[in-house]
Amino acid sequence: MSKKIMAINSGSSSLKFQLFSMPEEKLLVKGLFERIGLAKEMTFSYQTSDEKAEHTLPHSSHEKAVDYLLHFLLEKKFLSSLEELSGVGHRVAHGGEYFSQATPIHAEEIAKIEELSILAPLHNPVNLIGIRAFQTVLPNCLQVAVFDTAFHQTMAEKEYIYPLPMKYYRDYHIRKYGFHGTSHQYVAMQAAEKIGVPFEELKIISCHLGNGASICGIKDGKSVITSMGFTPLAGLMMGTRCGDIDPSILPYLQEKLHLTTKQINVIINEESGLLGVSELSNDSRDLVRQASEGVHQAKLALDIFTSRVRQTIAGYAGELGGFDVLIFTAGIGENSSIIRQKSCEGLECLSIELDQEKNQKNECFIQKNNGKPYVLVIPTNEELMIAREVSAHL
Repeated sequence: MSKKIMAINSGSSSLKFQLFSMPEEKLLVKGLFERIGLAKEMTFSYQTSDEKAEHTLPHSSHEKAVDYLLHFLLEKKFLSSLEELSGVGHRVAHGGEYFSQATPIHAEEIAKIEELSILAPLHNPVNLIGIRAFQTVLPNCLQVAVFDTAFHQTMAEKEYIYPLPMKYYRDYHIRKYGFHGTSHQYVAMQAAEKIGVPFEELKIISCHLGNGASICGIKDGKSVITSMGFTPLAGLMMGTRCGDIDPSILPYLQEKLHLTTKQINVIINEESGLLGVSELSNDSRDLVRQASEGVHQAKLALDIFTSRVRQTIAGYAGELGGFDVLIFTAGIGENSSIIRQKSCEGLECLSIELDQEKNQKNECFIQKNNGKPYVLVIPTNEELMIAREVSAHL
């Protein structure tokens, strides 16, 4: 029997949703609330198979967005009543070591997610806002938390322990957690399906490249290595995040410029990466255009970004003992042929060669002469993975 399930992704000023009929995985409607809390009005856009629209709403909070969303679903007859909604799945950034799988949400889970906010202060608190808003309106509906970190809980100690005094791990849980796990798992499973080989039999390198970016090495169906760390700041250069840098830079700047810890955090999280190097934009599309027009810093930013991606792919190939599949996903990975091309340049030693025509067309398989390893472009769908988790708990 079909059940209607909602997948929710709450951001600090946004709320994304998708409503599915499960288990057939039919998308009924998807949409986005933006500018929540940033102005007196917020925007609401939605899309179905045959309709697309955008509205401005005269109120602005997550609670108001949830209230409007549920009335919208009833009015448009996606739901005949609120009781028809069987479950709601929520993306939660940080599950620490407490959560290695999706979990139904009760008071104990909320307390743990709140406790873990210290590890993800920009993410977990807003994820909780969405959870609480839905619990208020739908107190009897199953709510499930799906954690970005859960997929990476299979990493070995040698991958997640930092070379710091062990007391900091024991006392403060300082270790590598990794993020984008839901996305990496989804696209890896999709790749296995398209190739026709069991997921557990493939060695896969997954590149989730967007404003936030990470790479994951997958073996035997499990995450064995990933680039993000204790927080989503580590690893690759990103839109506004610096990624890995010499940690001594931070106390040096703090002392030299008399900066507070909060000011340092703003620099490395919001003012660095593509934006910081280019001094123009955090959007790779802008930088690709400006680089083609000869703007040096735009080209430099893209060169650094793709160099980090290339180095990580090569390093993970060694860690996995070779690989069968390379995946590009997320906003940049799915849509930027030039960044995929630049990220693969020099990897001929790993037998990676792109078919330029297929790459330009954003085809699914973009490796040259249909050879191996396979190089795939796969759109991510974290919301569908969330819906699957809720369906499993039902």
